[in-house]
Parts: sequence; C-alpha cells; structure tokens
Amino acid sequence: MEAGPRTRPRPDQPLRARWDPTDDSGRARVDRDAQPERKKQSALGRFVATYGWRAYAIPLLVILTIVLIVMTVRDGNDAAVTPAADVNPDSASRNTDVSKETKPIGAPTGSIQAASLPAGTLPPGGPYTQKGRESYHVVPGAGKQVGTGPQVYTYTVEVENGVNSQDFGGDRSFAKMVDSTLANPRSWIGDGKVAFRRITGGEPDLRITLASPATARELCGYQIQLETSCFYPPEKRVTLNEARWVRGALSYEGDDLLYRQYLVNHETGHGIGYESHEPCKENGALAPVMMQQSFGVANSQIMALDPQMQANRNLVCKPNPWPFPNK
Repeated sequence: MEAGPRTRPRPDQPLRARWDPTDDSGRARVDRDAQPERKKQSALGRFVATYGWRAYAIPLLVILTIVLIVMTVRDGNDAAVTPAADVNPDSASRNTDVSKETKPIGAPTGSIQAASLPAGTLPPGGPYTQKGRESYHVVPGAGKQVGTGPQVYTYTVEVENGVNSQDFGGDRSFAKMVDSTLANPRSWIGDGKVAFRRITGGEPDLRITLASPATARELCGYQIQLETSCFYPPEKRVTLNEARWVRGALSYEGDDLLYRQYLVNHETGHGIGYESHEPCKENGALAPVMMQQSFGVANSQIMALDPQMQANRNLVCKPNPWPFPNK
C-alpha cells in the first residue's frame, strides 16, 4: 500500500523552504522574538507620556500666572477702588495767588508730641544728610510742556548744596522722578486746568527742591518733632525733605516709588494753590492726595495735627499718590 504524502521531511532529508509561512494546521506562524506593533499616539498622548504628572501641572501654572498678572494690573489701577469724586481735589478751594503768601504752607502747625503720632515716625532705612548749606543748585535739563491746561507753571529742579548725592541716587535720578511724576496724566495735568514746563534759567513759578532735614525745618517749621515737607511761598520753593525722600513713610509700607510720587504731587499741589489738607472721605477708599499721608491715612491720625478739620475720625483710607487716579 502506498503511503500518503509526508508533511515533514525525514531527518536525513534537507529542509525545504515554504512559499507560505504557515504551520501544518494552516495557521500563521508566531514569531516569538518580534515586538508587538504599537498603536500610534496623539501629540497630547506623547506629551503626557513624556512629562507624567507635570503634564497636568504646567497648564495649571500657566492659568495661575495669568490670574496673578491680572490681579497685579488691577491692583495697580486704583480707578476701580473709589469714585473720582471722593479723591479729586476741589478746584473751588484753590488759591491761584498762593505764591504771595509769606508763611510756609502744608507743614503741621499743632504742638502735639511726636510720641502721640507713631504713624508719622520716620521709617528705618538708608542714610541722609542731616544738614546742608542752605544754598541750592539747579539740575540741568529743560523740557517740553506737559499737559494742555491754560495755566502753565514753569519749574526748576534743584538740590541743596552739601547733600550727599549717593544717598538719594543723584541729581539726575531725582529730576527724572519729578519730571515723570508731573507728566503723568494722573498727576495735576489730569483735569486739563494746569500744565508744567521745566526750565533751567530765568525765574520759575516753582522751585522743586530736595533739601536736608535741617533746612526743611528752617523753611517749614518744626512745631512737631517729625520730618516734614512744605511749600515755602517767599522762595516759591516746593521743599521735599531728603529724609522722607530716602526713607518714605510708614503708611506706604516700604513702597518708596509711590511715596516719592506722592511727595512730589502733594507739595506741588500746595504750590499751585491747594493750601488746605483733606481728610479720608470713605472708609477703605483711596486717600486724597492732599491728605497728610506722611503722618498716616486714618483721620484719627491726621486730625491730631489739624484740630479744625471736620471729618469722621473713624475713617481709614488707602495710600494714594495721585490727584486724579482714575485717568
């Protein structure tokens, strides 16, 4: 009987190649050494596979960063805090002939002891010159008019001789701060009634001056034992106390930039006719720029210096360096 066809070669026969790589049962052979085929991943899948848990943290950090930026910008925009009517100076109270006065304007006249005004204490900080030479030099640099108001005030930037320039950053730095503050639309040019132009020669309307504490006391008085600034009409001198310029005020909590802007605006405000100080008008609102913020932003603090002021003693404001913060 003839044997049927063999499916495997005998051991003594050579192996034969197959055209169809299937096993004897017709099923495809399995290559155990072959790697399984991977499914294609999306870009998001590859990102997650690469960074793990950080893939979820990164978008969250981006969102938090955007939120912080928005909050910072909003905090810097004081317009959202209080209506303009609660902050803007009252033009009706402005004395346009203030330069004809003979006494300092803006300095406290009360006789209260400094210990009773802890908010007005000079903060710790850098050094300053206690006493200068009571003479001044003009910082070079004229500028174009800023503002469109019909009443244009010319001004010089001056520094008392004998004051150590290293303590306050130098003449140019001081002048730049004065110029940029007055040119800001939130400053006095904001209501369209006044304008400013810096000059270096001739007779200015205002002499914006950095003075030593001893000279500031000579010009502004020293009824209370606290460092203060003022406008001295006989010399048309907007007197900025160097001790305050260097160290600021407790009410500004170490923000020297904002305090210096306040100092320029407040004392220049006296120089253009805003003689009277203002109280806080709404609890938690921005303080009026003509409030004595160097001594505090609570009515109970500043009314100790001005007993004639009519205001609610319980109101407390937030520091504000600008006459028109909503601009």
